[in-house]
Amino acid sequence: MKILSVSDVELGLIYSQQITQRFADVDVVISCGDLPYYYLEYIVSTLNVPLYYVRGNHASKVEICVGGERQSPWGGYDLHRRVRRDRSGLLLAGIEGSLRYNNGPYQYSQGEMWRYVLGLTPSLFLNKLRFGRYLDIFVTHAPSWKILDRDDLAHQGIKAFRWLIETFQPALHLHGHVHIYRRNTVTEAAVQKCQVINTYGFREISIDLDDLSAGSPSAIRI
Repeated sequence: MKILSVSDVELGLIYSQQITQRFADVDVVISCGDLPYYYLEYIVSTLNVPLYYVRGNHASKVEICVGGERQSPWGGYDLHRRVRRDRSGLLLAGIEGSLRYNNGPYQYSQGEMWRYVLGLTPSLFLNKLRFGRYLDIFVTHAPSWKILDRDDLAHQGIKAFRWLIETFQPALHLHGHVHIYRRNTVTEAAVQKCQVINTYGFREISIDLDDLSAGSPSAIRI
């Protein structure tokens, strides 16, 4: 199966008729935040595939769209503080927002992020009992601590995220928040069995579900 992950910036390649040709083979869309609801709704309605998302720290509490006020994108599933099993069998979980740096919306302290992550753990253990693995894809807006993050407070990584990926070892950690302006910027890292990817703009990721269930390192192709 193929995943289209998007975050942080709208692109003409996606928000146009080109999307139906360029991304015709996509099975699931994942948004890592800071994208308007109309953009996400266009993607999911055009491709006719499931959408999972978390909000970024620049998300509006209410967005005025053609159909009126929105507090979430139509047709999407909010992963914040939730664990979800997709119809394909993928196990997903997510946390929204970033570290608090100016008291804006969807900003949290390291302690609050720890609370949110620890709140996921009962469902992760249940996944292990039911499906033989804790988690396949961890979706966040902010990066993990000292993994593809930056030194300034706004873009520092989350310590609890790093603990989660080291402890439960999902196949993927997808995030945004750290904007990419230079081609030589590192956007991928490996933490044990987990592939960490900054999906600023968009990234396409192929997953072999049989290999994923078997724990094979070749399950993910980027």
